[in-house]
Amino acid sequence: MRKCFHLFWLALGIALGALAMMVHERAAPPALAHNDRHEDYIMCTGQIQLGVNLQADCIWLLDYRAGKLLGTMVDKNLNKIMPWSEVDLVQEFNIPPKQNVHFMMTTGTLIKGQTALYLTEINTGRFGVYTMVPAMDGTGRMRIFRNDTTLFKAPPANP
Repeated sequence: MRKCFHLFWLALGIALGALAMMVHERAAPPALAHNDRHEDYIMCTGQIQLGVNLQADCIWLLDYRAGKLLGTMVDKNLNKIMPWSEVDLVQEFNIPPKQNVHFMMTTGTLIKGQTALYLTEINTGRFGVYTMVPAMDGTGRMRIFRNDTTLFKAPPANP
């Protein structure tokens, strides 16, 4: 009788441990987005899915002075930073010369293997969503895609 009692508790412990592992595996992955800024630069990071069980860190860098959005990834297998790709935000957001700009950006969650970048320019009211994927041209460069843009407020009236 005493042996059955011990086996019952052992089986219950194993079952609860297995249940806890299943719940832990189903938990949403933590957000791996980080932002920082210094003077005329903003940097965000995220992840990009390169294949089955193969991920890399993606890096977004916004250069205010040049009006450029730069993107790259860090290949963990090669321990290398891949070549940078860029988007001309002055042209992309149709910003007039000498315009006072104020950009904000952050990354979101991993969707279809890509971390989305949310980018807005406050004064013009423009908002865009960008992702990047490897260019597949053998250079290691990334391709930056604009998924969508919208206005969140009316553009300022010209005096």
